[in-house]
This record gives sequence, structure tokens and C-alpha cells, in this order.
Amino acid sequence: MKRLGNRPSRSAQPTALAAALVLMALMAAVIVSLSHPLSAAEPGKCTGGEKLFGGYQLLDPPRPVTASPFFDARGGQRRLSDHRGRGVVFNFWATWCAPCIREMPDLDRLKTLVAENGIDVLALSEDHKGVDQVKKFYKSAEIRNLEILLDDNGGILRDSRVRSLPTTLLINAKGKEVARVLGAAVWDSRDVVAFIRRCLGQ
Repeated sequence: MKRLGNRPSRSAQPTALAAALVLMALMAAVIVSLSHPLSAAEPGKCTGGEKLFGGYQLLDPPRPVTASPFFDARGGQRRLSDHRGRGVVFNFWATWCAPCIREMPDLDRLKTLVAENGIDVLALSEDHKGVDQVKKFYKSAEIRNLEILLDDNGGILRDSRVRSLPTTLLINAKGKEVARVLGAAVWDSRDVVAFIRRCLGQ
């Protein structure tokens, strides 16, 4: 006759099964609790900007951007929704704004540095004298990569709650503003380029 040794009795088997189910439930609860902070931390790709920019504001939660049109040099309508699926660095500037014109060459270079990362750089002029004023500045400052874009009557400025120039919105591929930078920045510096790629890149 074989000895059963420590083999559990029939009455003990349901208890062991129940304990196993409880353990599995606890493990599942731990996994779910850990996954929530990770999912909540996904917008954290844009954290740390305050170390690079003097006036950095992180938006939590991200905010939808305006659907209103702005205009290119030929008078064609453009919208931020045209760039859905790509990150956007959206800069508000004017030729009469000294900090703006200082950072425009940096933004011009940034456009080429992040294009392959799925990021567009747009500079929206708030000049009331129109396209000729902007063309004159682009020529003198040798701005070669940025398109000429105009905010007709400041509508985009108001919709975007911009109160000073320069201001730059950081917009994710879903078309939502995740952060903004108040004031000028060195947009083509190595650290800033790396941050923009991390924050908005695909």
C-alpha cells in the first residue's frame, strides 16, 4: 500500500483553490494600481521644461487648440488641425517685438532639426502691416525654413489666451496644447532640441 504522505485531503483542496484565487486577485490589483501611475505619467514627457525655459507652463490636463483659421503668404487658410498626427511648436511673434526677432533664427533652425521626429515649427505673425512687413524681416534675418503665417486681426492670439509676445505653444499629435513657453528661448540649443523631441516627437 502506498503511503499518501502529505497529500492534502479532499476537504483541504477547496481551501487551497480559494487561497490561490485570492492571491491571483491581489496580484491583479497590484498590477492595476501600478499601471495607473504609469498611464498618468505619459504626459510627463513634457516635464522638466522649467529647467530650460524661464516662463514654462505645463498644462494638466492638455487643452484643445483653436479651430479658427490663420493665413499663409498667399492668403490661403490654414488651421492647426492640418498638422494633426504631428507635434507642433506654435510660436506667436511680431516684427516690433525685440525678443521675438532675436529668437526667430533659432526657431528657423529648430524646424529642420525636428522635422524627422514628426514635429512642425510654425511662427504666427501678429503684425498689422501684413505680409510685406514679414517678408522684409524674413529677408533681412535670412529666415529660410519657416513659412510666413499671419494671424488676421489677432483671432488666434485671443483664442489661445496669449497675453504677451513671444509666446510658444507646445501641441501634441492629438491636437492638444500640453505646455507653453512665455518669453524668448534658445530653441536650437542641444538641450532644448532634445526636450522638444521627447515632449512632442513621434
